[in-house]
Amino acid sequence: MQKLILLILLPLLLASCKSAPSPAVREKILLNSDWYFFKYDSTQQADALIYDVRPPLSDTRDDKPADAQPTEALQVEADVPVLKPWILPSGNAFIKNPAQHHQRPEGQPGSDFPFVQGDFDDSAWEHVDLPHDWAIAGPFMEGWEAEVGGGMGRLPSHGVAWYRKKLDLPQSDAGRQIVLEIEGAMSYAMVWLNGQLVGGWPYGYNSFQLDLSPYVHFGGENQLAIRIDNPPHSSRWYPGGGLYRNVWLHKTEAVHVAQWGTYITTPKITEAQATVEVETRIANHLDRAAPVKLQTEIFYLGSDGQPEGPALASTPEMDVLILAHSETTVKAKAFVEAPLLWGPPPTQTPHRYRALTTLKQNGETLDRYATNFGIRTLDFDGEEGLKVNGERIFIKGVNQHHDLGALGAAFNRRAAERQLQLLAEMGCNAIRMAHNPPAPELLALTDSMGFLVVNEIYDSWERKKTPWDFHLIFPDWHEQDLRAFVRRDRNHPSVVLWSYGNEVGEQYTEEAGAELSRRLRDIVRDEDPSRPTTVSMNYAKPHMPFSGVADVINLNYQGEGIRNTPAHAHLTGIRTDPLYPAFHQKYPDKLILSSENAAAISSRGTYLFPVAEGFSSPVSDGQGGDSKAMHVSAYELYAVDFGSSADKVFATKDQHPYVGGGFVWSGWDYLGEPTPYYLARSSYFGIIDLAGFKKDRYYLYQSRWRPELPMVHLLPHWNWPGREGQLTPVHVFTSGDEVELFLNGQSLGRQQKEPYEYRLRWDELRYTPGELKAVAYKNGAPWAETRVVTTGAPTALQARADRSTLQAEASDLAFVSVEVCDADGNTVPNAHPLLTFSLEGPGEIVATDNGDPSDMTAFPSLQRKAFNGKCLVIIRPQKGKPGTLQLTVSAKDLESATVRLQSE
Repeated sequence: MQKLILLILLPLLLASCKSAPSPAVREKILLNSDWYFFKYDSTQQADALIYDVRPPLSDTRDDKPADAQPTEALQVEADVPVLKPWILPSGNAFIKNPAQHHQRPEGQPGSDFPFVQGDFDDSAWEHVDLPHDWAIAGPFMEGWEAEVGGGMGRLPSHGVAWYRKKLDLPQSDAGRQIVLEIEGAMSYAMVWLNGQLVGGWPYGYNSFQLDLSPYVHFGGENQLAIRIDNPPHSSRWYPGGGLYRNVWLHKTEAVHVAQWGTYITTPKITEAQATVEVETRIANHLDRAAPVKLQTEIFYLGSDGQPEGPALASTPEMDVLILAHSETTVKAKAFVEAPLLWGPPPTQTPHRYRALTTLKQNGETLDRYATNFGIRTLDFDGEEGLKVNGERIFIKGVNQHHDLGALGAAFNRRAAERQLQLLAEMGCNAIRMAHNPPAPELLALTDSMGFLVVNEIYDSWERKKTPWDFHLIFPDWHEQDLRAFVRRDRNHPSVVLWSYGNEVGEQYTEEAGAELSRRLRDIVRDEDPSRPTTVSMNYAKPHMPFSGVADVINLNYQGEGIRNTPAHAHLTGIRTDPLYPAFHQKYPDKLILSSENAAAISSRGTYLFPVAEGFSSPVSDGQGGDSKAMHVSAYELYAVDFGSSADKVFATKDQHPYVGGGFVWSGWDYLGEPTPYYLARSSYFGIIDLAGFKKDRYYLYQSRWRPELPMVHLLPHWNWPGREGQLTPVHVFTSGDEVELFLNGQSLGRQQKEPYEYRLRWDELRYTPGELKAVAYKNGAPWAETRVVTTGAPTALQARADRSTLQAEASDLAFVSVEVCDADGNTVPNAHPLLTFSLEGPGEIVATDNGDPSDMTAFPSLQRKAFNGKCLVIIRPQKGKPGTLQLTVSAKDLESATVRLQSE
């Protein structure tokens, strides 16, 4: 009967729309320029427009072991006015059961507050562009009593701040939907337009949209005001602060493709043809039903990310009627002939396509919505691991936090691309997003570069790791956050696995924790049944109910064993033997991954003696560590108490070939979590340091992950005045199978790798100045060669930019590496001169860094010491002003270095 009524009404509705004016198509406008910013000096001085009250602070120590057991939440009831009831409805679109939708109360909280008024004078506020991280400029907070400790990076990320911007919306936009999209706001964002509270979103990592339409003054100026409240003691790493990702304004007709409204899958693929299923949600904000025609065309994307040539396929044009103030989901199919598959290099190519969905009414286009996707198959097997397009792909992955070193949390595409490029050069093929949704642009990069991605959302559920972390909002927001997370990212071909938790406290709560895990798993499956789910476990054992809930077994350190060697016998904490066999026996059909492994630590270019005899050792003073200098030896044998060296991880994987691979903790150093020295500012975990310089460990992974690449690397450096005649072990990493070592031309012998051996060691070598040379062989033939020498005294600086030509855009960056050299051009590895930086031309020095976790010099400083012979300068061109930029780097008694860049 309902279908009959719709068929009768359809001609009448079409007739009623014939005289409607021709609508414009969707507009997406970047709002990153010209914001005004104000931050209160302290939370005590901040306004009272709070989202909710927080429990009293307890146990604010931030140097707890990363595998400490989470604890129960503290309960608190609001005794002051809070805005939560007005903010909760912002997530209704992601609550599946309409009966559970939140009803907005009457009233407009904050409407009389000066900062939301159009006539408020904000001219004295700071003028900023987005993405903006209010904390990254520092200064660093030093000492044990600092307001922000080492765990969160010793930077002033906490506090309450406001952003304001004028929006000019012409009268011609009246009747259109005006939507604000914020890709990331750290955190508890609340938005006002023209003095009216629009809504908000508490979780700082989720992207969200708010409908501004009811509050817009068309044909005039509109005042946008956004309040951010980033609590201290809310994270185990550096969160950043503010509007740290892009902000957009969307303009659509009242009938349009809904937010993240397409879902594309490729359920059947052959060499001849791929079936592409397109599911489209259409929203109608009119007071009447709307008839439209819907069609999706498919184009191939070139290397520049733009469509090439005509449409390759299309869905049939369909007539759809969307009832008033409702959404309708439409499913259709297209068939791509001779499809080019998306897959990870080097054996596959990340081919991509674009689906262009068009809505029309009476021949006029209402909306065009573009969705990039890939065509590929994924198979997860308990014995064979992950297969992409039928080929087994061993996951050679790393974990990455969201900060970009000296740039902080403010997302920059070029900086993220640089990180991925260096990881790809090492042989990395996969990224685990630890432990939060990434910027959308990062997934665009992993799509185009061919990285596999484990996309992760939560570090905590109901039980807390820090006093004011996500557990405070989990009961109210987990469904909205989880559905929004999956819906936003489910068309990215690089995303192969959803992770909905990391080392959560519910591992310890038996069946109650398992039941909560099932609820979260089912939400993910509801949004995307095409990919499996996982949750990373550092405690749950095979016999526990929690372990069997997710589709893929993700183990943090348990596979290799935790604190299970004689060197760890004196330590407290989680202790377990290697658990790959037990999990495989219990769940033989489930893929097992090492979602976190190693957690090895080192300071680039720092070598401490004596050197551990075994292949993996915890760190302490005299055993790879120096707590006074806050440095860890770069012999790459040392790890945090619950971790292990890369060598131990490699051996365990080789002994259990059914394991599908894993993710190193971590790819790059990151701000915060400076285990084991919490008086420092940044981590020691990275294979690459915070400035982007490769540690020795980089070459150990490269020798393992790129066996076809002729390479050999030796350590340590060979500048050891005062150590003449003392034991100075030399270690060699190579993709070959044999190495001969020479000191000053004399052979020190030839060694072959034995089974489960990943480095070659000359531990009895005594230091003599001169030249060390390593010659690697493979299958008996020469393979690669390298050398290190005892350098002369520093005489000059050398500087090299990653690119010589930039775009005259504020989003572009140049990364300039500076090295301290002797008269022969050799880098002096133990030089630490104070460097001074200056720039001429249309640009600015954004930040400097040297990769030393203990360096408390503020990142914007134009003076910084080199660390073990190296330093980094980051340069940004001035928007719209092309020209020549010249960087000069100088130091006392050293020849200066200059670098010229062209901004176009």
